[in-house]
Amino acid sequence: MAPTSSSSGYFDAASTEPLHPAAREALLAAYESGWADPARLYRSARQARLLLDSAREVVAGVIRARPDEVVFTASGTQAVHYAVLGTASARRRTGSRIVVSAIEHSSVFHAARAVPDGDLRTIGVDSSGLVDAERFATELSGDTAVACLQSANHEVGTVQPVAEVAKTCDDLGVPLVVDAAQSLGRDDVSSGWDVLAASAHKWGGPAGVGVLAIRRGTRWRSPGPEDERGSGRVPGFENVPAAVAAAAALQARMDERDALAAVQRPLIDRIRQRVPELVPDVEVVGHPTRRLAHLVTFSCLYVNGEALVTELDREGFAVSSGSSCTASTLQPSHVLEAMGVLTHGNVRVSLTQTATEADVTRFLDVLPRVVARLRDAAGVDGL
Repeated sequence: MAPTSSSSGYFDAASTEPLHPAAREALLAAYESGWADPARLYRSARQARLLLDSAREVVAGVIRARPDEVVFTASGTQAVHYAVLGTASARRRTGSRIVVSAIEHSSVFHAARAVPDGDLRTIGVDSSGLVDAERFATELSGDTAVACLQSANHEVGTVQPVAEVAKTCDDLGVPLVVDAAQSLGRDDVSSGWDVLAASAHKWGGPAGVGVLAIRRGTRWRSPGPEDERGSGRVPGFENVPAAVAAAAALQARMDERDALAAVQRPLIDRIRQRVPELVPDVEVVGHPTRRLAHLVTFSCLYVNGEALVTELDREGFAVSSGSSCTASTLQPSHVLEAMGVLTHGNVRVSLTQTATEADVTRFLDVLPRVVARLRDAAGVDGL
């Protein structure tokens, strides 16, 4: 599909991917046939239930789960909150320790800190943003309520050793919560998880749809009031059209995933190589090889991140800066801080499915001029 003028400079797919054509088509069709209450027994309700069940089957197939292990939530954030809080609540007699990596999404930390009397243990990462699986294992013990490890980092793209950590967790009987928001639809996600959370708008589904999957046999208790909907896990009337569209987008992304990665990886490799050559005093961060195909982050010394985002926007490019979890406040990234790399003047480029070589070429042409202009305005000499 050829890019449109509105999407050709949109380089923030890690925040949200534009709606996939398959999702748009499924959404419109489901609004016609899936609007009724799926909990009722009349014909239109049964049709809605069939659509909802079909969507769950699609998602379950992708994550290698059972359909009855999957429910849809109101967002990826809600899925993470319910994953962490529900698992910790069910295991409060086991212990209060919660083990997480230092670079988890802010939603994981918010949920972990909300656990009553929780003992939060944070595992550091190396300068590439990679968690040491052996170090992670040393913090696991018999009184660990839950462990959390993302599948891939949302800011620098580093893919985490989920399989290795999952094996240790399984040996110790510790449930592992995996935030798969950045990986699902783009990369393989280890099947060693006990609870998984994801967000549909990251793979081209509609916003307002999350996925919560809980393996059978995993102890979990809803952190909210009981509700008869959502298999007793997530309250509220199911948004059937949105769930159908999310599943359609995910299936489409899985079908095109390898071909898309084959296009995006060389483009990101080019950015990783050329930016330090074109712009002085730049640090490219994230693992050089163990990373998502569509994402790269770099930090420019002597440049304000907010100003850089604004100036690039004026040139027609949408990128993110600061912490991707709290970009509205442009707080220093806790991910970059944990990695021990530059936290200011950073730019995250994440390509959509429609990004082209021409888009990247234009970005590489614009970026040096923008950085030089900002440094000149700041009175930075000798660059």
